[in-house]
Amino acid sequence: MTPEENVNLESELEHFRSEKEKIRQIVGQVGGKGSAKQDLMINLTFLAIILVLFIFDILRHLFHMNLPLPPLLSIEMGVLLVSIKIIWMIYKQAKVEHFQFWILNSIEFRLNNLSSQINTIEKKLDKKLTVHREQL
Repeated sequence: MTPEENVNLESELEHFRSEKEKIRQIVGQVGGKGSAKQDLMINLTFLAIILVLFIFDILRHLFHMNLPLPPLLSIEMGVLLVSIKIIWMIYKQAKVEHFQFWILNSIEFRLNNLSSQINTIEKKLDKKLTVHREQL
């Protein structure tokens, strides 16, 4: 392998690595590894609030405590938190689906572009073959 080919391969490899890093950052923004810690913290927060409400309601009934709060407040708060969590999950899924659509659309565009290039090359090749056959 010549030094010039080595330089070309190294530059292609560096270009590939930079593209790979860009894609990794984009995927992280959409909902990849970059947001896993944030998702875990949100999930734990929701779980902790719902458990506290549940334990508070159980203790309230066991010890017959009379509080000025309505007895169904914890259920209402739990339903509200679960609803917020479901809406948040739908939003995250919509982001992922949009990203997948964008990738598939880009792939389709590139495939169509390559297909038209191949068709053009085939036509040129057919013309050259026809001319070559006529010369024989």
